Amino acid sequence: MTDFAATRRAFHLPQGITYLDGNSLGPMPVAAHDRVARMMADEWSEMLITGWNKAGWYVQPRKVGDRIARLIGAGPGQVVMGDTLSIKVFQALSAALALRPGRRVILSDSGNFPSDLYVAQGLAHSLGAELRVVAPEAVKAAITDDLAVLMLTEVDYRTGRRHDMDALTARAHDAGALALWDLAHSAGAVDVDLTAADADFAVGCTYKYLNGGPGAPAFIWTHPRHADAAQPILQGWMGHDAPFAFDPDYRPAAGVERMRVGTPPVIALAALDAALDVWDDVSLADLRARSIVLTQAFIAGVEASCPDVTLNSPRDPALRGSQVSFCHPQGYAVMQALIAAGIVGDFRAPDVLRFGFAPLYNDLDDVERAVDGLARILRDGNWNDERFHQRAAVT
Repeated sequence: MTDFAATRRAFHLPQGITYLDGNSLGPMPVAAHDRVARMMADEWSEMLITGWNKAGWYVQPRKVGDRIARLIGAGPGQVVMGDTLSIKVFQALSAALALRPGRRVILSDSGNFPSDLYVAQGLAHSLGAELRVVAPEAVKAAITDDLAVLMLTEVDYRTGRRHDMDALTARAHDAGALALWDLAHSAGAVDVDLTAADADFAVGCTYKYLNGGPGAPAFIWTHPRHADAAQPILQGWMGHDAPFAFDPDYRPAAGVERMRVGTPPVIALAALDAALDVWDDVSLADLRARSIVLTQAFIAGVEASCPDVTLNSPRDPALRGSQVSFCHPQGYAVMQALIAAGIVGDFRAPDVLRFGFAPLYNDLDDVERAVDGLARILRDGNWNDERFHQRAAVT
């Protein structure tokens, strides 16, 4: 049984703040400060360039990748870290397209994160492929025999709607296509099992529910059946079979190591490694059960006390990730008033109030405070203050 009181203590949660925005940026793990300071004082400061071998910086992307593998249903040596999520989407999608020569259709949905769609648009334009974007509920019917790659984010960033990874992957395979999954809103939030789903590629970020810090490196997973055949367009020296031979011609490394590109972000990986310590004693089944309890309680509380908002997430928890969205015509101003009151969620255009529930550190007290705060702001009209309507650069 997971001790969630202990996992909550593993994070620095500012006094007086109810934090429900871990689906954008997780809070700082208490251990991260000392881990990074130690890395800088004992490794970078004293070892200088010898730290690549002495401190194991070079193998960090594999070692940290193995820790994430357990959380997404992958095996040892199947996940590697580095670069940004958009770069990993580009690598995985280009490799998947290359594995389906003669097919040039990429299928995604309108709930996918825009950056993923931008990457797909760029690749489609440069390779003479076609990107088809359909409504989330129309994806299954849109999987046709000309499809090369199904590219979806498992949990919709606005609504929290969760795709059926097993069923859609199987449908893509029946059509002769490959399935690429973005786990940005899944890893660390829900019970992902890539192996059981028989997916082909997966990518994800680590600064949300995995709490790796702002700009923490992304991860990429390749199913073992593709690992030695995948040929991403973006080929970097760290993905070479012998990077320090400085061969002018690219020769891919074995397995998922070929998905490495540039020099790994060693300081950021140290912070992420510290963040992953808390997961050693966490059951993913317990995590998912707690997520459902929290999100169901929040929906019930808001609907009972806030008649001015409309649920924008699936009511059935089986169809939802670990976030809940409500709509309000003045959603931006309402969210700014909430944040000013110490209840931190976020806003997504045009009218979405978004609340992420991270089971590692959120509890039912957080739910109660958020419900009461939202009800008070809507009842008293606090959101109508002019300062809450002024748009910031990052909203």
